[in-house]
Amino acid sequence: MATIAEDVVIEADADEVWDAVRDVGAVHKRLIPGYVLDTRIDGDVRYLTMPGGAVIRELIVSIDDDLRRLAYSAVEGFKIPLTHHHASFHVAPEGADRCRLIWTTDVLPHEMAEQVRLRVTRGAQVMKETLEAR
Repeated sequence: MATIAEDVVIEADADEVWDAVRDVGAVHKRLIPGYVLDTRIDGDVRYLTMPGGAVIRELIVSIDDDLRRLAYSAVEGFKIPLTHHHASFHVAPEGADRCRLIWTTDVLPHEMAEQVRLRVTRGAQVMKETLEAR
């Protein structure tokens, strides 16, 4: 299984960043506007509507406020042929008004890792810009 790790310094308070990350129904507003157009929640399932109309279905596995960790698994709607996807976000404080957003993603098949890495890197950049603009 290929693992992709993106570690981004965010010039914002860790509590504020965690609040945005844990708000699983507002990804399109609080984390990656334009990258995701809409978000819908149905129980533990999140549906992300992407530009062009594709819908990705994700299972929200865990939201842990003590650890500031969110885990999810994309289960349907990939534009690339994945057989497995599991990811987590962790928000680690680094003093006042600064934190790290660590996004770890495991995927199969291994051959898709670079395509996923490009999406994760771009998504992390959009998150950084969005969170720092608040």
